[in-house]
Amino acid sequence: MKRIVFDIETAGLDLEDLDNLSQEYLLKNSKTEEEKKIVRESLSFYPLTAEIVAIGMLDIDKDKGVVFFQDPSKKLKVNKDDKFDFVPGNEKEILENFWKEIKDCNQFVTFNGRAFDAPFIMIRSAMHKIKPTKNLMPNRYDSNTHFDLLDRLIFYGAVQRRFNLHMWCKAFGINSPKEEITGHQVKDLFREGRYLDIAKYCTGDLFATRDLYLYWENFIKF
Repeated sequence: MKRIVFDIETAGLDLEDLDNLSQEYLLKNSKTEEEKKIVRESLSFYPLTAEIVAIGMLDIDKDKGVVFFQDPSKKLKVNKDDKFDFVPGNEKEILENFWKEIKDCNQFVTFNGRAFDAPFIMIRSAMHKIKPTKNLMPNRYDSNTHFDLLDRLIFYGAVQRRFNLHMWCKAFGINSPKEEITGHQVKDLFREGRYLDIAKYCTGDLFATRDLYLYWENFIKF
């Protein structure tokens, strides 16, 4: 049985990059400058206003993985370390590589993947006219294919406060990747040309999600 953890990193457009009607729609309920700032900072988290700059995949059992990441400079070569291959490309190539890798996977594990990563990947793929090779959004209550850790940790909504990956990791003594970089910083890192740094940050999310999943398997699963 092939079990894969996957995670994405995204970077949003600037508000001014959007057409006037889209800007008006996004800002229609924003009255203050602080509210407008919140809208601007949220653009990285919607597939219509952001792009995928990295997709990481980690084989839970082999402890090996790959990160497909954007490199607009086209100067970085295929790289690797002891655990990961780092493969540069544009967003379309990232998505094509992802679907190729995921098609033979029996189970994939995410943290909040049903609400973020999976639909984001599917919408961005559709925008590039790339057809999925796997259903990333099967029945919510059957985790044999898609095991969304956040969904399971809050017992499908029985626990009202969802909490983020950092807080779940800290609660169970797992190293948090969020102590140095957070998803909100990815857009700035991308604009600064720190493409490989983003890819390596993604590996931290993968390890944390993997360790959280194993914690579930050992101490919470019944």
